Amino acid sequence: MKSLKRGRNLITLMMLIFLVGIVLLVVKIQMEASFYISNSGSRDLGYVYDCNGDIIFDDSAKEGDYPDGYFKDVGNLIGDASGQMTNTLVANNLESLSNYSFTKGITRKGGKAAIYATLNHDANEQVYSAFGDKEGCAIAYNYKTGEILVCVSKPNVDPLKGYEDLADGSLLCKAFYKTVPGSTQKISTLISAIETMGIDRLREKSFTCEGSYTNQTGEVINCHNAYGHGTQNIDEAFQNSCNPFFAQLVEDSDWKLSDIENAYKKLGFSVNGSPSDSIDINGITAQTASTELTDKYEFNTQWSCIGQGMSLVSPCQMMMWQSAIANETGKSTMPYLIDHVTNVNGRIVETAETSYSGQLFSSSTASEVRSIMLENGQNYAGTIPGYTIGVKSGTAQVKDGAEENSLLTGFVDDDNFPIAFAVLIENRQQYDITTDSIVYTMLSALD
Repeated sequence: MKSLKRGRNLITLMMLIFLVGIVLLVVKIQMEASFYISNSGSRDLGYVYDCNGDIIFDDSAKEGDYPDGYFKDVGNLIGDASGQMTNTLVANNLESLSNYSFTKGITRKGGKAAIYATLNHDANEQVYSAFGDKEGCAIAYNYKTGEILVCVSKPNVDPLKGYEDLADGSLLCKAFYKTVPGSTQKISTLISAIETMGIDRLREKSFTCEGSYTNQTGEVINCHNAYGHGTQNIDEAFQNSCNPFFAQLVEDSDWKLSDIENAYKKLGFSVNGSPSDSIDINGITAQTASTELTDKYEFNTQWSCIGQGMSLVSPCQMMMWQSAIANETGKSTMPYLIDHVTNVNGRIVETAETSYSGQLFSSSTASEVRSIMLENGQNYAGTIPGYTIGVKSGTAQVKDGAEENSLLTGFVDDDNFPIAFAVLIENRQQYDITTDSIVYTMLSALD
C-alpha cells in the first residue's frame, strides 16, 4: 500500500514537472520567437517614424517608393536590416519592429509594430544639406528631456541605393565615435580648474601670451594668434582660446596633475588607460573620451589639456556635457532616440523616460562655466542671430597636421528651446561652410 502511494506521488510529481516545463517552454517561445523571426528571411518588420510621423525606415522599400535621397541623411544612424551596419537603431532594435505574435504568427500588411523616434527628419535633412560637399557630423538634443532631434554624419549611405562604391566612413555615424576635440577641450580643462581651485582663486590668476610660450621643459606651445593676446584672465583666455594661457595654467603651482586627472575621470575620460564605460543610446554605442596625462610640465600633457595630444572625445559626449552646464546641475541628461514602441497589435509596450548621469562636477562649477560660455556666445550674435547661446569653438589638427577639423559645441539658453549641440567639419578650408552656419541652420530648422 505504501509503495502504491509512493508511486502515485512520484507520478504526480513527474506530471507537475512536465507541465511546468511545458509552460516555461511556451513562455520562452512566446518571448523569443519574435527575435528569431525578425532575424530570419521570412520576417515582416514595421516602420520607424520620426517625431512628426515621417517614415524613416521601411524594410520593404524599393527605389521609387520614396523621393530620391529620402533616407540619405539617416542611413548610418537609423540603418537597415541588411546586417551591413551594426551600430544603428534598427540593427539593435529589430525585435521591437517584428510584426509577429505567438497566436497569429507573422502578420503581413496588418501588423502595427513600430518605433517612434525622437529625430526630426526635416531638420536632419536641412542640416545634412548645409554641409554641402564637406564631411563631418552634427548632433543636437533637448538638454532637459534627452530627446535626440538631429544626428547627421557625412559621408552617409542611402539604403535604397545599396552599398557599392561607398566613401570611407559611410557606414559609421561619426557623432558616436571619438575625434580630436581641439579647443573644445578647454571646457573640460576649465571645469577641472574651477573644481580644484574654485572660481575666485582661478580669476586671480593671469598669464601673458606673446604668440607662443616656452614651457618649463623647453618645449614651445604656439597660439593661433601669432601676435599674442597680452596679459589675460581666465574669462579672456577662454574667449580668445589662448593656448599659451592654458599651458601656463596647467603648470601653475596651485594645480596638481592628480587634480586634473581626477576631474577628467569624473567627466568620463579614460585617463592613462583607466577604465571607462561606453554610452548606450537605445542599443547604439557612443564612445567615451580618453586622454594621457603624465607630466604637467611636459608638452604632450599640456597639449592634451588644450585639445590636441592624446585627447579624444565623441561629439555626442561633448553635447552631453553641455546639458550638465546648461541645466546648472553638473549632471548630464542621458540622450535617447526612441520615444515609444508599439507591438504588432498597436499597443505601446515601451516608453522613454528622462534619466541623468552621476555627478560629473558641482552645480556651482556648472553655473560658473555656463556664465563664461554665455559671455563667449555673444561673439556669435552676427553668425547665429536670434539665439542666446553659450559656445566654445575648436580647431583640431589631424593626420599629423596635414588637415584641420573645425568644431563648435554649446547650448541655447532658453527654457522653451533647450537645445545642446556639437558640430564637426572635417578638413575645413578658409572659404568652406562654417560650424556657425550649420548650427544656425540646425536651430532655425528646429525652432
